[in-house]
Amino acid sequence: MDAKNGNFILNNGVEIPCIGLGTWQTDGDTTCNAIKCALESGYRLIDTAAAYGNEASVGRALRECGMKREDIFITSKLRNACHGYQATLEAFEGTLRKLGTDYLDLYLIHWPNPLQYRTIWKQATTGTWKAFEKLYKDGRIRAIGVSNFMPHHIEMLKETAEILPMVNQLKLCPGIIQREAVEYSKKENIVVEAYSPFGTGSIFEVEEMKKLSQKYGKSVGQICLKWSLQMGFIPLPKSSNPKRIQENLDIFDFELLDEDIKLIASLENVCGEAPDPDQTTF
Repeated sequence: MDAKNGNFILNNGVEIPCIGLGTWQTDGDTTCNAIKCALESGYRLIDTAAAYGNEASVGRALRECGMKREDIFITSKLRNACHGYQATLEAFEGTLRKLGTDYLDLYLIHWPNPLQYRTIWKQATTGTWKAFEKLYKDGRIRAIGVSNFMPHHIEMLKETAEILPMVNQLKLCPGIIQREAVEYSKKENIVVEAYSPFGTGSIFEVEEMKKLSQKYGKSVGQICLKWSLQMGFIPLPKSSNPKRIQENLDIFDFELLDEDIKLIASLENVCGEAPDPDQTTF
């Protein structure tokens, strides 16, 4: 498996690259240059969201990179303020305009239970998913999925859904393994993506990770990303540093021992905590 040819297969048969570039908290030239560097280095999956405020910068990178649109897997996510059937359809068109494309490879519901819909979240999220299904059936999106969804959120969708989610994007990093959500997703044949694979960044100062870095002759970041893959997650590392972008791709020439995979998973509290999607304040 490598970044150019290694793929996960979604439950509708669509192939998704096994590692992607995250773009949270970047915009403008920083985002554009990072994406172009990533694509030149071999990445083919770019992850953004309406809430990131950088879809236009991602679109600029797509225009300037010189690659065919169909060779790049683009993911975006629905803004929390736009749940419900009609609002979702309108938000999707806005995302396409900013990205400068006429389709998405993957579209996700960013959060299942936003604050402003808290008392009607089931109704709002059901309407949103119906809009996702329409866009998928119309060929506007190649795959549809969710982010930060726990089992009870997906069970609620299943009550009325015609199409099950193909992806669940979760915060997954050393010490944060969200076992229940991951096991449920895999049981339902939903591919799991790992956002914030380095956690808060404090992972780079953890002694156990430094020792593993020395043991394998790889950086702490590379150890984290390899761990994600061996756990069955698609990691979405974020960096604007060309050297780090390239380094994060150089993870296909070694394997972590089972004992070290378990050690990394057990490092509780080194990367904060997983968010509770039913208690978000946004």
